[in-house]
Amino acid sequence: MSTAFDIELATATEAPEVLRLIAQLYEGEAIPFRAEAMGAALLRLVSEPALGFVLVARARPTRAIVGYGVATLGFDVEFAGHDAFITDLYVEPPSRGRGIGQAMLDALTQGLRERGAKAVHLMVRPENERAQALYETRGFEAVPRTVMTKLL
Repeated sequence: MSTAFDIELATATEAPEVLRLIAQLYEGEAIPFRAEAMGAALLRLVSEPALGFVLVARARPTRAIVGYGVATLGFDVEFAGHDAFITDLYVEPPSRGRGIGQAMLDALTQGLRERGAKAVHLMVRPENERAQALYETRGFEAVPRTVMTKLL
């Protein structure tokens, strides 16, 4: 089956376009968006593979970026080595329903596996049932823990 999109590693030259999509995701999720700080972090992530990676989904034949995903690496004794977070997964609304999210999630997971990750985590809003259904079809399950965050 032929797909109408390609998934590729993002490069520094694509950072402005990815940052535009990050702003869209964060607006929809009510996450504060700080263009300068987040742009710098994105550039660091795409240039330092030890931190993780960013994927982009490109529409065919235009090659326009219509989605992106971010995966970062950590380390945890519980998982006997590297674990990871899929921190962002976003497809522009006009491009949804074409399998891009599924393909992106699979590519992120495979990329993490290739980089030695033993577990991958993600967070989803409880009311986002569509995203939860996607994640469950790909083997993710809720764990009996509450994520708590402190900014440093």
